[in-house]
Amino acid sequence: MEIERKWEIGGFPAGLPQIDGAEMRQGYLCADPVVRIRAEERAGGSSYILCIKGRGTLAREEIETPISREVFERAAALIGVPLVHKRYRAYRLPDGRRLEVSLVDEGEETSFYYAEVEFASVEEARAFVPPAFLGRELTETPGASMSAYWQRRAAALRAGRPQGEEKR
Repeated sequence: MEIERKWEIGGFPAGLPQIDGAEMRQGYLCADPVVRIRAEERAGGSSYILCIKGRGTLAREEIETPISREVFERAAALIGVPLVHKRYRAYRLPDGRRLEVSLVDEGEETSFYYAEVEFASVEEARAFVPPAFLGRELTETPGASMSAYWQRRAAALRAGRPQGEEKR
């Protein structure tokens, strides 16, 4: 079970210890339910993941399993449009929680940052008071998921519109 809250954020936060980072490429084979592939490039090497997510916002079923590079590349070829690029960083919040921040499609008109915090329970998630630097909460906002962004982006690319004409 994945339990997380999500926010807009203006950039990578300053003053927090960075505990992880990666360059990611991801694409969606299906948006409902979410079936996603992701490549993660870290200093220590590469990993490839198949993720399946159920319906929901704050809490939803999530299954992740490693896949080979070959399976990743074959699945990516089925998608038919360029994958989303994410620059990912994780930070330690003062209360010990992990804050994950991603810059999506850097350099594109549609580029944006978002932040997530995962929790052990729905009660813990609801009780969490976010730091002031986090922007508008997106957890329950329709159309604010990465799969929704992917659908808008892929539709624009397939229609031959320049990226940026699909609204985030």
